[in-house]
Amino acid sequence: MVMTIRVMSSGKGYEYLLKSVVVGDGDREMSSPLTRYYTESGCPPGTWVGTGLMSLDDGRTPALVEGDTVTEEHLARLLGEGIHPVTGEKLGKRFPALQPPRERIAARFARLDPGLRGEAREETVQRIREEELAKTPRTAVAGFDLTFSPPKSLSAIWGVADAGTQALIAQAHHAAMRDTIGLLEDRVAATRVGAGGIAQMPIMGVIATAFDHYDSRAADPQLHTHVVVSNKVQGEDGRWRSLDSRRLHKATVALSASYNAFLTDHTARLLGVEWVPVDRGKDRNTGWEIEGVPAALIAEFSRRTTGGSDGAEGIEQVKNRLIEQYVAEHGRQPSAATVAILRQQATLETRPEKELHSLADLTADWRERAELVLGEDAPTWAQHLLDRDAAEARLRADDLGLEQIDDLASVVLMEVANRRATWGRWNLHAETMRQIMGVRFATTSDRTRVLDQIVAYAEAESLRLTPEYDRALPAHYLDGEGNRFQPVDRVAYSSQDILDAEQRLLHHSQDETGPSLTARLVARHTSRKIRGVRLDPDQAAAITRIARSGLTLDLLVGPAGSGNTTCWV
Repeated sequence: MVMTIRVMSSGKGYEYLLKSVVVGDGDREMSSPLTRYYTESGCPPGTWVGTGLMSLDDGRTPALVEGDTVTEEHLARLLGEGIHPVTGEKLGKRFPALQPPRERIAARFARLDPGLRGEAREETVQRIREEELAKTPRTAVAGFDLTFSPPKSLSAIWGVADAGTQALIAQAHHAAMRDTIGLLEDRVAATRVGAGGIAQMPIMGVIATAFDHYDSRAADPQLHTHVVVSNKVQGEDGRWRSLDSRRLHKATVALSASYNAFLTDHTARLLGVEWVPVDRGKDRNTGWEIEGVPAALIAEFSRRTTGGSDGAEGIEQVKNRLIEQYVAEHGRQPSAATVAILRQQATLETRPEKELHSLADLTADWRERAELVLGEDAPTWAQHLLDRDAAEARLRADDLGLEQIDDLASVVLMEVANRRATWGRWNLHAETMRQIMGVRFATTSDRTRVLDQIVAYAEAESLRLTPEYDRALPAHYLDGEGNRFQPVDRVAYSSQDILDAEQRLLHHSQDETGPSLTARLVARHTSRKIRGVRLDPDQAAAITRIARSGLTLDLLVGPAGSGNTTCWV
């Protein structure tokens, strides 16, 4: 269960959204948008989302409102060209028309000195071709694809349940998604103004399109929604600018954790399910799944991750193979950040082409597969699971006292400090949402009020590193807790314990009472083969400097693959 972000380029980058949309009107007798196209191959058309739609209303053309259907022409205008999706009028600056390599090469040829002839001209022409073809293709940023995916246990129930239950699950998913978009609009979305974008400016809201999808690329049940947020936003001064993407990227993990928490509340209210924590292994946050959904069923519906019965490798198998290759090449285990990169590579390597099926065909296949695992009728199993008496106590914000808030804030700070040396508002936000995942709240407002109380306590107990903004500002530049030149989410924090630890390390790095080997002894070892490996000159120089420094703490830094590990093996 996660919300991910992907940058969408201008031009035809939006077309993948249309490839899975059904052709035709479908069976409109069904009540839910997700089941309305039950017998058609593909998914429902997209709909408009976001309070920023009001900024498109010029009073002359019919206004777009939330829930309206998105057309291909709309996407071509807004995401392809950066213009008004209905009227085609400019929304600030158009996306730049970037020249293809062929045109850039021709333009540079035309500027060559006519006096340049013979071999010198041929060499210059060849160099121009190579330079232009080697350049990474440049396109403008049209928007950001925020993909909301519930956990596999919820998708598994959705995939085999009756149409009424499917509609309730989709309702809970959409409610959590809307809550998260509301949080994004209220606390994240902004634009920047002034020289170098020095100041932040509030916007009217975001303009977005939402596309519901049924399945994964392995045709497993995976209810998820692509919400594409346009990069075009209208500032409070009425001018059109770009969304502050740096802020959006920094807040992505916090928004993802918020979606997770909101989803547990909505599913508990609508379906009466209980959520339980699941250990996902070292270096990964605790996952949450619906109680009563067998691990075997989750594995059956996770072919994209674990691999299929036909022998095709899944993401985890390819990731593990890439890790083994990394260890063989570097002589050590990869860091958590490197593992994440390797997993992304595995995801791309195992990505099959998307095949379109009707929800009717998919559901029939899912039920058949589930019954082999469950040993009973899948829809009946789902109904019995949801018929359980799971009436959990649902808290109001006022039910938590100050002492409990303080205790939770201490846990949040401890977890954040265990992972990083410095942190900010979004790090505390994300960890707080994780810490209160096991609590069911009466409303979204109650959860966010508790979130704000815990984050406020955690910030108060942190050591502020960013100096207070001490310049006089007009009133309209002040913004609640902070100001437009120093928003609250740009303030960096740490702790005294971390600073003290850094001071101890610095002290040891200057302590020259450690042993120092003779140059002759070091040279004897660095000049001969060890285990069949001879050190390169730069490796030998590094070892010599460290072995003779006399420092009690020394440091060797080098890029991956440069032989750091070999120096000490």
